Amino acid sequence: MNYGSNRIAAYSLASIATVLAFAACVKSESSTADSTASASSTAPSAACAADNGGLKLPDGFCATVFADTIGHARHIVVSSNGDVYVNTWSGRYYDTPAHPGGFIVALRDTNNDGKADVIKRFGPDSLHGNAGGTGIGIYNAQLYAEESGASAGRIVRYAISTDSMTATTASQTIVSGLPLGGDHPMHPFAIAQSGEIYINSGSPSNSCQVKNRTLESPGRKPCPELLTRAGIWRYDANKTNQRFSPSERYATGIRNAVGIGFDGGGQLFSTQHGRDQLFENWTKLYTSDQGQNLPAEELLRIEQGGDYGWPYCYFDGSQNKLALAPEYGGDGGKAVGECATKKGPEAFFPAHWAPDGLAFYTGTSFPAHYQGGVFIAFHGSWNRAPAPQQGYNVSFVPFTGGKAADPAKYEIFADGFAGGPLGPDANDKAAHRPTGIAQGPDGALYIADDKGGRVWRVVYKGAK
Repeated sequence: MNYGSNRIAAYSLASIATVLAFAACVKSESSTADSTASASSTAPSAACAADNGGLKLPDGFCATVFADTIGHARHIVVSSNGDVYVNTWSGRYYDTPAHPGGFIVALRDTNNDGKADVIKRFGPDSLHGNAGGTGIGIYNAQLYAEESGASAGRIVRYAISTDSMTATTASQTIVSGLPLGGDHPMHPFAIAQSGEIYINSGSPSNSCQVKNRTLESPGRKPCPELLTRAGIWRYDANKTNQRFSPSERYATGIRNAVGIGFDGGGQLFSTQHGRDQLFENWTKLYTSDQGQNLPAEELLRIEQGGDYGWPYCYFDGSQNKLALAPEYGGDGGKAVGECATKKGPEAFFPAHWAPDGLAFYTGTSFPAHYQGGVFIAFHGSWNRAPAPQQGYNVSFVPFTGGKAADPAKYEIFADGFAGGPLGPDANDKAAHRPTGIAQGPDGALYIADDKGGRVWRVVYKGAK
């Protein structure tokens, strides 16, 4: 998706104290795997809002508004003691003022009513410059967060006091020099239990054209963006002062991996935001209907050295194949060409939904159907005109044996974020836009929204 004004798609990193976090693989702050499993199987006891905070959920689930109006809430993580941390971003893509105070928000529910009654902020003041970002995670009892600067981004680390919920020392830089220019400057990340940190670097353009987003402009080949963008980079979460460079690239051809995390077995996955403007830029090859419904959004199984096709290819869900992009000689979706050697998705979804947060469910308080599957937060579309905008939901994909049960099938788990039907130009009119998603140690699901700054807590109370 494109990230114009108020069009940012976000992504959540969700991490919990379990052997493998569900959006980022992390280590528990202090508990063992056995104690984590015990905590996650404890049935949540908090009450639920009469209207589920505006959400529509499956039978037996209910929600509370855990926090509200905290700023542009991007990714979210939950520590082993239940404290929730949110990365908020005040950058060039928002027209509304930044929230005062530090860009990291710490939330605590002290009376188990499903609502945070302690809210603290720390880190640089988000009112000054482009503070904050998207990525956030916990590893070895320390908080990691993406922080945007004036000219480059970085991943920083904070030592956190469980008493005060906030940083005990100044931040340390883990990786600096992350590129910020162009369409997709966000850097969500996931941390493996073994200590590797995997960082997204999204493409600065839509499809690597000579003139970005321009009628019939050809694509550059080889695409120079692939050296430092449109892929996933790997670094060491235990080392400070590492510098971003092409040599640490882990996987390529991923236009923008906003959702990124591990399944329960330690396999890395990411989402991919599909390209835009097939019809607008290539009117001789695509119809308006095709422009609204192509290409599919993707869930990718990430392998070292894997090439997932961008910008030369896009995934056509109606044909269930990678197709050659028009910028590189494609003929409207029939030709495959070099795309035959690229890696396709594990699962796919409707076009232009903007998948932002990714979290595999490793708890036991939800029914067995959800255990081991993946929740994805869709930020909502901006460019389906003249058709109505779509997305604005949290969907679920069941997994069996480490694979999607059916790559073409998904379930809408949580809906109602937009607040009502949206027209073709209404993405900025949505009340809420799901961005981050994370699992708590008791198995509850937390969902963050970067439009209204709301966080929901979703629990299972049992079917009626």
